Amino acid sequence: MKIREILQLINTRAIPIVREDDHIDDVVEKISEHPCTRLIYVVDEQGVLKGTISLGMLLRHIFPHTYEPRVHAHSVIAMITSETAGHLMKKGVVTADVEDDVKEVMKRMVRAEVKEIAVVDEGKKIIGNVTVIDLLKFCRKR
Repeated sequence: MKIREILQLINTRAIPIVREDDHIDDVVEKISEHPCTRLIYVVDEQGVLKGTISLGMLLRHIFPHTYEPRVHAHSVIAMITSETAGHLMKKGVVTADVEDDVKEVMKRMVRAEVKEIAVVDEGKKIIGNVTVIDLLKFCRKR
């Protein structure tokens, strides 16, 4: 089964996207519009995927005093002083292509320890997203 087939079955799902220059308040607003997601996709002015912001990253940014630092102080300072999505986002995003095999995407997600990924076209523009739950659900039906 290909990712294209799964996207056809879940094509009504809205994708949580913000731009790199959007303020953190806009990121909070966007994630609140998508209560079932734990990931916001960050794109540039042309709509090209540049990074992601997880719900955990957003919480650590807004409530830094409630988290034990597990990283170098410079990273913590950069994270809590971020003002835009581009400042806070994680780069080096794991993605899928519509022609990728579902089992291969599942392996990629497990290795990267992610539960949700963007499906992108040749220009790295987001055309959809899939979750581990989507993949499990449709793999079991086959």
